[in-house]
Amino acid sequence: MTTSPLEAVRTYEVRTYGCQMNVHDSERLSGLLENAGYVKANEGATPDVLVFNTCAVRENADNKLYGNLSHLVPVKERNPGMQIAVGGCLAQKDQGEIVRKAPWVDVVFGTHNLGSLPVLLERARIEQESQVEIAEALVEFPSNLPTRRESAYAAWVSVSVGCNNTCTFCIVPSLRGTEKDRRPGEILAEVQTMVDQGVIEITLLGQNVNAYGVEFGDQLAFGKLLRSCGSIEGLERVRFTSPHPRDFTDDVIEAMATTPNVMPQLHMPLQSGSNEILKSMRRSYRQEKYLGIIEKVRAAMPNAAISTDIIIGFPGETEEDFEQTLKVVEQARFANAFTFLYSQRAGTPAATMPNQISREVMQERYQRLVALQNEISWQENKKQLGREVEVLVALGEGRKDADTLRISGRSADNRLVHVGLDPHLPVPRAGDMVTAVVTHAATHHLIADRLIAVRRTAAGDAGELPITTPGVSLGMPTLRVGSA
Repeated sequence: MTTSPLEAVRTYEVRTYGCQMNVHDSERLSGLLENAGYVKANEGATPDVLVFNTCAVRENADNKLYGNLSHLVPVKERNPGMQIAVGGCLAQKDQGEIVRKAPWVDVVFGTHNLGSLPVLLERARIEQESQVEIAEALVEFPSNLPTRRESAYAAWVSVSVGCNNTCTFCIVPSLRGTEKDRRPGEILAEVQTMVDQGVIEITLLGQNVNAYGVEFGDQLAFGKLLRSCGSIEGLERVRFTSPHPRDFTDDVIEAMATTPNVMPQLHMPLQSGSNEILKSMRRSYRQEKYLGIIEKVRAAMPNAAISTDIIIGFPGETEEDFEQTLKVVEQARFANAFTFLYSQRAGTPAATMPNQISREVMQERYQRLVALQNEISWQENKKQLGREVEVLVALGEGRKDADTLRISGRSADNRLVHVGLDPHLPVPRAGDMVTAVVTHAATHHLIADRLIAVRRTAAGDAGELPITTPGVSLGMPTLRVGSA
């Protein structure tokens, strides 16, 4: 899109729902729009282009989308030039249904053709009718598209898209397609470019990240990739999400333990502790294998923090099955767990399975599991008392207020830490590293009020304009786009 000197520059906003892959994609959508001449809308302003990057996995995702779209009808009437675009997994799933239910939507595009957005917007504007373009196969890796990152210090790097698993509760493979892997050199070149720009933490991203290499026949490719990241000067932290227990090899554990910039943190979905339910889910591992992986990880990295995902109330889950999940949670000692009530997804085998669990039973089990995990999280956090932790100061990570004068960020093991400031030390900016002693432990965070050192970084130097609290300048811009 080009504009004449007399034509006003059009503004955009991207609203993101769902997983980290959607956040990654939204950064590419923002980059595409800016590359086409759009500028990001000011906070609270009505944008000329509003893009919804949707999720089909979360409960009531479609109701939420159509509710948001209906609220925009009067907004669009007041702003005749405004355009609305809907992309992501729900767009891939519903395709033309979105325009039928919400004819005021201008553009619908899928997960495989993000790069089409600027052209579709321009075509819709010229032709004055909705444009729907859904590719059934990947057109271009999202990582190859222009990007506008929301952080100067941390970045997502996609190693693959799609998934070859057939979990009975998951609709993602039908929306993202089968796994497609990027070549290692391409990934490492992207990481190097980001480090050159000041990024000090990257998260390797894939639907099943540790299956990386399956497309070009190298079962050890992911471990090799982790080790290669260790040789990139200036890259201080490497994380990855989300691995599948089926593909978790000893080689990956060794690479994590021996590569200094790979963080001692693992998020590995459990989904259920019952072997019967795991079989029904088609998860291709059992309780014993899952716990065995955790045992090996802790043997190699004793201070590693492990988190997980758990689904409660999968069809056919008995009280005995649920007790097995509680048993695994007790043994695994997760730092935290993301717990979800099962909800039916049209198009998945689980949606039509018999013995669907009532909401009341799921809710009661949820309360018991959360109570158990909260107690474990608190006990595990109390073990951190008195320890020195290095924290990457982050934006959008909790309280940073005038009363406490604390800044927040993540420790190496990904725990949330609120750090007290010291008047004798520089005020940290987003992207700087601080070292502090943990003085208090809560269920979901740590407090470290003994600040020892502040280390300036290139990421902090590259940060946006600071926000301020009375008497203190904090280098932490407010996050707008990418609320997953």
